[in-house]
Amino acid sequence: GCEETMPFGDTVVVDKVGGKMFFLIGLEPPNRFTVKCDPEIGQHLIEEYPDAIQPGYHMNKKHWLTIRPDRNLSEAFIKERVHHSYDLVFNSLPKKIRNGIF
Repeated sequence: GCEETMPFGDTVVVDKVGGKMFFLIGLEPPNRFTVKCDPEIGQHLIEEYPDAIQPGYHMNKKHWLTIRPDRNLSEAFIKERVHHSYDLVFNSLPKKIRNGIF
């Protein structure tokens, strides 16, 4: 149910579900990515990983995180953040759109 787009030019890939963004990644170093996150979880992660996770770059700082995967974060942790973002966006879609995806 995902689509890959490049609405901000050829240096940022944006993944969407139901037409809504859930994942953005820069294609140029340092290859940061941005994901949606529950605000309470996000604040905890920013405090726990200050060198790797910051409030969303050019996004709503309360609901988005920008993550530097080159800062000793496990692959499992990174996948968890992406899945959490997808789930938040997917679950916010109207039921008719959600049902059309699966």
